[in-house]
Amino acid sequence: MSTFAAELAEAVTGEVESDRTARAVFSMDASNYRHVPRAVVFPRSAEDIEATLRVCRAHGVPITARGAGTSIGGQALGEGVVLDYSRHLNRVLEIDPVNRTARVQPGVVLDTLRTEVARHGLTFGPDPSTHSRCTLGGMIGNDACGSHSVAWGRTADNVVSLGVLTADGKRLTIGPSLDDAGLRERLRELVDGNLALLRTGFPALPRRVSGYALDALLPENGFDVVRSLVGTEGTCVLLTEATVRLVPSPASRVLVVAGYADDVAAADAVPHVLPLRPLTIEGMGADLIDTLLVRSRRTPALDRLPEGGGWLFIEIGGDDADSTLARAEEVAETLGVETGATTVIASDPADMRGLWSIREASAGIATRMAGGTSQPPGAGGGSEAWPGWEDAAVPPEQLGSYLRGFRALLEKHGLRGIPYGHFGEGCVHVRIDFPLTTAEGIRRFRSFMEDAADLVVSHGGSLSGEHGDGQARAELLPRMYRPEILRLFEAFKEIWDPENLLNPGNLVHPRRLDADLRFDGPLRQLPVTLKYPHDGGSLATATRRCVGVGKCVDTSTGVMCPSYMATRREEHSTRGRAHLLFEMMRGETITDGWRSTEVRDALDLCLACKGCLSDCPVNVDMASYKAEFLHQHYARRVRPPSHYSLGFLPLWARLASAMPRVANGVLGSRLAPLVKRLGGITPERSLPEFAPTSLRKELRKRPKPAGDRPRVVLWPDTFTNFLSPEVGTAAVRVLAYAGFEVVLPKGPVCCGLTWISTGQLGIARRLLRRTLKALEPEIAAGTPIVGLEPSCLAVLRHDVHDLLDDAPKLDATTLAGFLETRAPEVEFPAVDAKAITQQHCHQHAVFGNAAEERLLAKVGVGNRTLDSGCCGLAGNFGVERGHHEVSVAAANRVLVPEVNAASEDTLVLADGFSCRTQIGELTEREALHLAQVLDRAITDSSR
Repeated sequence: MSTFAAELAEAVTGEVESDRTARAVFSMDASNYRHVPRAVVFPRSAEDIEATLRVCRAHGVPITARGAGTSIGGQALGEGVVLDYSRHLNRVLEIDPVNRTARVQPGVVLDTLRTEVARHGLTFGPDPSTHSRCTLGGMIGNDACGSHSVAWGRTADNVVSLGVLTADGKRLTIGPSLDDAGLRERLRELVDGNLALLRTGFPALPRRVSGYALDALLPENGFDVVRSLVGTEGTCVLLTEATVRLVPSPASRVLVVAGYADDVAAADAVPHVLPLRPLTIEGMGADLIDTLLVRSRRTPALDRLPEGGGWLFIEIGGDDADSTLARAEEVAETLGVETGATTVIASDPADMRGLWSIREASAGIATRMAGGTSQPPGAGGGSEAWPGWEDAAVPPEQLGSYLRGFRALLEKHGLRGIPYGHFGEGCVHVRIDFPLTTAEGIRRFRSFMEDAADLVVSHGGSLSGEHGDGQARAELLPRMYRPEILRLFEAFKEIWDPENLLNPGNLVHPRRLDADLRFDGPLRQLPVTLKYPHDGGSLATATRRCVGVGKCVDTSTGVMCPSYMATRREEHSTRGRAHLLFEMMRGETITDGWRSTEVRDALDLCLACKGCLSDCPVNVDMASYKAEFLHQHYARRVRPPSHYSLGFLPLWARLASAMPRVANGVLGSRLAPLVKRLGGITPERSLPEFAPTSLRKELRKRPKPAGDRPRVVLWPDTFTNFLSPEVGTAAVRVLAYAGFEVVLPKGPVCCGLTWISTGQLGIARRLLRRTLKALEPEIAAGTPIVGLEPSCLAVLRHDVHDLLDDAPKLDATTLAGFLETRAPEVEFPAVDAKAITQQHCHQHAVFGNAAEERLLAKVGVGNRTLDSGCCGLAGNFGVERGHHEVSVAAANRVLVPEVNAASEDTLVLADGFSCRTQIGELTEREALHLAQVLDRAITDSSR
């Protein structure tokens, strides 16, 4: 630790991190830029912020405040100290339901606030699409808005007072009045000497966020110092707390989706919608849907969209369901008559969530567009797209004209983008396929940005409509504001921060918009083993998928990212790990390539759950990147013991099955602690018990069914074959009941999963080649494959293509998926039961669970699939020494409490062997495979 960092650590009670890991993971946000900080401070109190400022002032080191790191303009980056509020200063301090206010710390997540105030029938109006992880401090810094600003305004409209620390160390509470006489006098002088300029120099539109809101200081605007500070992007003061205004949350909401010919026609319809006083008016076009279809599984919500090539999402609020639905029907009828729209009305909450999920995923989805060749290919043959010209806004009545000009401008520069956004206030989001990896591409980026700024200004608009300017747009402010206004910005900044310590290079004296790009500089040509078929064979391109939108730091829902949910450390998020891998490829902060201990340690707590493959908007596949890293890191080196014990599990299981009694006797004896220690297994875990008879041996005893039946291959994975053959025999009876002849592959086969997860990719590749050869007759005959272990099945469907160039596309699916598509007419006996299901992570990522839910409903099971994320065992992860705490924490977040709360007659379902094991060890409840549930129903009905 440097002398400066050591002095910081001495001064604050929170953590100070200046190692290579922290500097690497905090070097990027959700923008195109990269700035490596000297240190990152995680304050625990306002006193810590004050101490940090004091040390930084003494050393002349600048400070950049950061919330969730989702800033798109680069405002959360700095080369001095990054002050991260989110780890500790994240509480709602007080709620006043009478006056409809809440006092919060700057690191509190928006959804946390909304959940707490919802008990009082209130909400915080601004709601950007990152609401599950963005912080109030970040929202105040950038004057965030979100989809409901049509009704409830921007953040600036919803802040009552601010607790701040000025650059010279003064702690102030700024509300309706400013108690500091010196500051008040200097601000009044700035205003009184420039009244005419302030009254005429700012465009009038609802989403003007660019620059400083100095017109808020005009006498007719109440000399509103709070409003003038909201949106200053951390360049004027440091937040210590805020009091925000709350609004009543409508008791009922209904969504109207209106379809038009294209997004421009949808934009032209906005002036007809505004008089109807909706809560939201969001817009998007068919190109966003095309990309969504290429990038992920089709969702039922897409089928709910009305006919058209552009859509408006219009939310109506009211006091009760009937009146709200009536208003929605009125809106739909009005739009049909006045604008020719086709409409769909969604009043069911699940239906609305599904439709809204399309819009909320836009920021990530639009980063990989369907088609295009300007960059290395992305998922589905798409192209990379980047922020920059991200959220310009124009008066709503100018939106259609602006979009026409904007599309023409894209064509002029040979670029592609997918516009969408807050059409009700004229704010358009877009990601554009700027070729930022070449010098010519960067020149084209600058030229486009300059032309786009002129276009939006010609429409009376703002360079930024909610994300702030940052490095991305501050250089363009002279195209929007007169020089006299820019000089007032400089004077305002100097009043608050005369030494330019707070987030320098943003807004005032800005850095160049084409400098400090994260893509600058050559990347190392490190050897790789996986194929990266969706990233042009490049790990660098794969890690560049992460654009920092931070869905992986959402701890409220989904599978991704279980280790971050447990530790809340950035390097344990998918984003943090992707940034570390990118820095490793760059070779500056992380200098030792595949031998990096920083990358190794960050990946050590990756559960390889593959949750990011589906939950991440850009489909980062950290499980595969981890496998690649372990393969390269331990090449020609001694590996951890668990790689030999758990990684070679299929081999040890085959040997143990020859003498299961002996094997179980040893594993259950006093030698067990020694076996665990030698095998790198955590002492808290039980060792597995091998079945007396393997599935293969058991099925040899079964007679061949009479008659000519269609064949199906049952995949004999290691876990089912040697550890839980009862699941396999149950599946055989179910498939036989459905009219199929069940066969096993001839000879031993293995998907290689345990070798993949421990990074022994050479062995995995050889096993997969041998397995595919053994399957050749069945593949040639078109025989479908049913897998019972989701992780092994996911290898056959997904990972095999990362390992082998010439792997065929296997007709491999889950039991439920097979029965739904190949035997839909078969009626299974009814099961009168309730159930909760723990969905396996790899199934969630590759197949989804919809077929299982439909099958359970069909047989009468009242099932609820838990939103529990990863079970925490995750194959070898939770068994390895050093992982037990995180493994149990992941399970205790939702899964264990849900299972413990379930009644004894509620079935607990889990198709994954790891999930069943974790449930059994932590709850003492027996979890069943779907095959066992169906088999029991068949058996019971035949008695």
